[in-house]
Amino acid sequence: MSVDHSSAEAFSRLAAELQAVDGIEETVEAVVQFALQAVWCQYASVVLITQGRRPELLASTDPKLAELYQEQIDADAGPLLTAIRERTALSINDVQTETRWPRELLSQLSAAGIHSAIHLPLAVAGRSEAVLNLYGAKPGAFTVDDLAVAHVLARHASLAIASARHQATMIQAVDARKLIGQAMGILMERYDLDGDRAFEVLKRYSQHNNRKLRDVAQELIDTRKLPGRVR
Repeated sequence: MSVDHSSAEAFSRLAAELQAVDGIEETVEAVVQFALQAVWCQYASVVLITQGRRPELLASTDPKLAELYQEQIDADAGPLLTAIRERTALSINDVQTETRWPRELLSQLSAAGIHSAIHLPLAVAGRSEAVLNLYGAKPGAFTVDDLAVAHVLARHASLAIASARHQATMIQAVDARKLIGQAMGILMERYDLDGDRAFEVLKRYSQHNNRKLRDVAQELIDTRKLPGRVR
C-alpha cells in the first residue's frame, strides 16, 4: 500500500492546518472534514472512547451518525462497538452481505445510505482512545489505496489529538496556578501570612475537604471565604 504524491501534499497541508487549530473538538472536526476529500467517503466521524469503554461522538459530518451509534449502544452490538472492544482496524465491504452483526443494525446503516465502512482505532499516548469512522455510499467504496490513505489520516489524527490534549492540560495547569496565586494573595493580605504559609492553608483545606486545590482557590476568590472548616 502506498500514498501518492498528491495525497502526501494534502497531508502536509493537513498537518499544518491541525497545528493552527486550538482544542480537541476543533482538531477532530478538521480531521473529519479532511477525510471527505482524502478518502472520498460519504460521511466521517471521530468517536472518543471513555474510561468505561463507551463511545462518545466528538465530531461528525452528518447528524444521522449519532442516531446510528446510539442504536448500536442500545443493542450492545455493531461495527463501532466491535472496533472499540477489539482495538483493531475493521472494514465492511458490503453492509448487505455482512453477517457479523444483527441484521436490524445493518439494515439501519443501509437505510441511512451507508453501504461500506472503515473503522480505525486512534492510539493516543499508546492507548486506543478514539475511533476514526469512514463511510461509503456504495458497496466496495474503499480501495486498497483508500485504506492506505485512511491509515495515514488516522496517524495524523492520533498525533493531533495527543497534541491538542497536551495543550489543553498545559492551559489548565497555567489557569490553576493563576487561581492558586490569587487565592494566596487574598490570604496573605487578610491574615498577614507569607507565601509558604498561605499555600499551606490552602493545601490543608483542600485535603480536609477532599477537594481539588484549584476548586478551593476558586471558591475563596469568589466568596472571599474558605470552604468549610479545618480542625
